[in-house]
Amino acid sequence: MSNPEIEEIPIRDDMIRLGQLLKLANLVEDGVEATELIKNGLVKVNGEIDDRRGRQLHVGDTVTVNGQTVRIAAAS
Repeated sequence: MSNPEIEEIPIRDDMIRLGQLLKLANLVEDGVEATELIKNGLVKVNGEIDDRRGRQLHVGDTVTVNGQTVRIAAAS
């Protein structure tokens, strides 16, 4: 199985919450969809399922939803 390309998502601050990142990366339409995906165990943070919408993410963390992975990067 080939490793899908990981999209870099730059953030302004030192951290971003999981629900916010899902919206910023266009992985969900809105907060309601983000909450449902997280609650149903469909979101992985650094390869492990995470059910905390408020989970703090930092530069270098990866998030996977529906086979699409994004990595948090520092804004330049």
